[in-house]
Amino acid sequence: MSFNYVVKQGDTLYRLSRRFGVNMPSIIAINPQLSNPARLVPGQVIQIPGRMNQYYVIQQGDTLYSIAMSMNVSLQRLLAANPGILPQSLQIGQTIVIPPGAGSGIVDTQTDYGYQEMMNDIRLLKQRYPFLEVTDIGASVMGKRLPLIKIGQGPVHVHYNGSFHANEWITTVLLMKFLEDYAQAVENGTSIGGRSANALYNQTSLWIVPMVNPDGVELVQDGLTPQHPYYQQLLAWNENSLDFSGWKANIRGVDLNDQYPANWEEEKKRRSPAGPGPRDYVGTAPLTEPEAIAVALLTRNLPLSLAIAFHTQGEEIYWNYRDLEPPESEKLADRFASVSGYRAVKLTGSDAGYKDWFIQDFRKPGFTVEAGLGQNPLPIEAFNRIYKQVLPLMVEGLSP
Repeated sequence: MSFNYVVKQGDTLYRLSRRFGVNMPSIIAINPQLSNPARLVPGQVIQIPGRMNQYYVIQQGDTLYSIAMSMNVSLQRLLAANPGILPQSLQIGQTIVIPPGAGSGIVDTQTDYGYQEMMNDIRLLKQRYPFLEVTDIGASVMGKRLPLIKIGQGPVHVHYNGSFHANEWITTVLLMKFLEDYAQAVENGTSIGGRSANALYNQTSLWIVPMVNPDGVELVQDGLTPQHPYYQQLLAWNENSLDFSGWKANIRGVDLNDQYPANWEEEKKRRSPAGPGPRDYVGTAPLTEPEAIAVALLTRNLPLSLAIAFHTQGEEIYWNYRDLEPPESEKLADRFASVSGYRAVKLTGSDAGYKDWFIQDFRKPGFTVEAGLGQNPLPIEAFNRIYKQVLPLMVEGLSP
């Protein structure tokens, strides 16, 4: 028994398989008309095989987390299987779907990870770990809120960010998984990366912006449809190709990591194309894009001791900027290299990046970490290996 489903914007085969509890090969097998299963088209009608879900009736005292634990299913999958249910609005007697389980963690590190997944996970993490502080720093060009999560109560302030570049979205998964593992270690009073989580929590306040460029990430993962408000411009900027897998810029074709007032004019002369495009366009002036502005304002408003921007790829750590960095920067870079296996690199011939501006304006240690090795976007199958490398680096960054 199967049923019709009308594809919506943002749907992927993986997201549908989670929602309906059916594996992807089964969906593909029953839909031979799908010439390219990786690109579902909104409005397209496909068949979903008969569900294999279980059902559960909400009891007194239930939470989504307690249900996930008892049913051995991840909170992410539980939420995806029940898109109309909010964690804070469960009602006794209400029936929910229990999809096939895959562990009881929240952050799913086995699939493409977009804005929708991140926002769901932040909500669930906040429910599970009330000591997390969640707010936002502004919005993207298309109005997506840019979440900010704080973990820790210490006097040392540190900032991590990810997905400045759209096709480097795996950095968001790295940060979200680290946030979950760190929060769990704090709650359990255990260690993370060989350090006492509670000691780190009391020593350092970590501020995470996991996805600076959500519009761009959505474009890379979901593609472009005629309904998109920037359809004509994006198509032209991408040389009339519907393949946006190589897109780094925001939705207005501006490279957000070339937006900072650190010799911006030099960067423009060096490599900027004449106008918007997939990468390297610095814009008409520094800090014209709302995403770059939001990160800059956050940085100005916090007494940061250290900042790390996570990018991909290369397994390298950039730690300097025009000899303006403080003396401790190179020593910290060597520590990061030692625990991660990455190479600390003294970079030249690059300006206008977030790390460059942070060093120039605040004279504090700032770093760009190029995680993983391969071709962007790095496949999610590489996540476990990359996370094993960067986890100790992330922990080390909490003790500058």
